[in-house]
Amino acid sequence: MDRLDTAVTLLTLVRGVLCLLLSFSCWSFAAQPSQALSDEQALVVDVWRLVNEAYVDPSFTGVPWRKLRQKALEKSIQTPSDAYSAIDAMLAPLQDPYTRLLRPEAYSQLEAATKGSVSGVGLQLGLQPESGQVVVIAPVEDSPAAEAGLSDGTLLVTINGQATGELGLEGSAALLRGSPGSSVHLEVISPKGENRSLDLERRPVDLRPVRSRRLRAGEHTFGYLRISQFSETVPEAVAEALNDLQAKSIEGLVLDLRNNSGGLVSAGLAVADDLLPGQVIVETQDRNGISERRQANPQTIYSGPMVTLINGGTASASEILGGALQDNQRSELLGATSFGKGEIQTMLALGDGSGLAVTVARYLTPNGNPIQGVGLMPDQLLSAPEPQGSSLGSDEDQWLQAASSQLLLQLSQ
Repeated sequence: MDRLDTAVTLLTLVRGVLCLLLSFSCWSFAAQPSQALSDEQALVVDVWRLVNEAYVDPSFTGVPWRKLRQKALEKSIQTPSDAYSAIDAMLAPLQDPYTRLLRPEAYSQLEAATKGSVSGVGLQLGLQPESGQVVVIAPVEDSPAAEAGLSDGTLLVTINGQATGELGLEGSAALLRGSPGSSVHLEVISPKGENRSLDLERRPVDLRPVRSRRLRAGEHTFGYLRISQFSETVPEAVAEALNDLQAKSIEGLVLDLRNNSGGLVSAGLAVADDLLPGQVIVETQDRNGISERRQANPQTIYSGPMVTLINGGTASASEILGGALQDNQRSELLGATSFGKGEIQTMLALGDGSGLAVTVARYLTPNGNPIQGVGLMPDQLLSAPEPQGSSLGSDEDQWLQAASSQLLLQLSQ
């Protein structure tokens, strides 16, 4: 397995946005607590060491990283809560919200989300690149958040009276989750600047990340494949869906990545393998400035005409896939500019049940274009209003109709 496979293949999310759904790669480091320290102090030292060995900027530009370790240990650390607070304070000067500690409950919830199950309101969160505010990347389909009309770009101001600016990304996500039947109060600002106050009831959210069906466009039959996040089950489900659609003699494919906030990069790469015959999928730059290019397998499952839908909720692993399809001229992108999350996090399990996310690399599209803070520009911008909620992917979805029209144009050429 080469370095890129190691850094990217075991990537765990978000999940950009949901949360959730951020993108993670996994490198393994053995935690060896110092015998001279208590377990709680050793946890702080382990986190410092792991970040020191993996962080994308090895020089920690402008941050006195070595001094922060000593400063953290000068505090009274007698309980796990003390250790978590010391770690949060130690990581804060990095000003990287994606390099963060996940307390045991949050870490277990994140693991559940990568396997396709979660209990909450169904919001995938990210950080607004310009302001760092907690923002909705996308609501999960058929979730309480989607039913309430929350859309991508909505600013999440408070949760149960607590400011998200103080909670941070993971704290906000953790507070949204909870036992089925309980409720959570939100104060939000819509993309149009309207203030909303609402209560949502938490419930099990069926992520169901892959959906497919046939589309009729005049005398032609197309396939529709929607991927709402990249979890462990997605590659197998996508392969099954593509084979099933081709058995029904489709003449073209609409790939829908709208509101896909990311997830496991390995799952996104596997889908790219199904669609790109041996072409470069992504370029990754590691902490040593070394760039490596990940190529798709020579064989594909589907090689026919296709177009891809993206929007402001398309982030992280889905931007890797969309950028690969666009740069290799495999598929035109239609819709709106994507979210713009082009950094990779590794997720490390700590000995006490908590987890550590560390930004370890940045990725570029095959043509060398950055994604972080920029996003993907579609080949064809589609006009507002953008389809939301239950209309997404339905026969009333005007963007889907535009994608079908583009496929008809391809067939006529």
